[in-house]
Amino acid sequence: MPTERELAISPIVQESVQHNNQVISNIRTLTASLFGIGSGILGLESYEGFLFYLLGTFFVSCLIYGILAKGDSKRYFDNVWGELWAGDVLGGGLSFVLTWTLFYGLCSA
Repeated sequence: MPTERELAISPIVQESVQHNNQVISNIRTLTASLFGIGSGILGLESYEGFLFYLLGTFFVSCLIYGILAKGDSKRYFDNVWGELWAGDVLGGGLSFVLTWTLFYGLCSA
C-alpha cells in the first residue's frame, strides 16, 4: 500500500488503472484463443496442452512487462503480481479450452 507521500508525488488515476486492466484482459483473451488454436492444430493432449497454455501465458506476460510497461510495472499497475503476472489466467483458460477442443476436433476428424 503506497504511503500518503507517494500518492502526493504520483497519484493513482482510477480511470488509467481501469484502462490498463481492460487492455491486459483483451490481450490475454485474444492470445488464449490463439494458443488454443495452436494446441488444437498441433494435436496436443492432456497436460501437454495445458503446459503449452501456461508457457504461452508467461511469455505474453513477459512481453507485456517489456513492451507495454517498459520494465516499470509499478508505474502502470497497482498490484503487479495480481494484474500483470497472474491476472485473468483462469478467464483466458476458458477461451483456451474452448478453441483447443474445437480445433483439435476439426483437425483430427
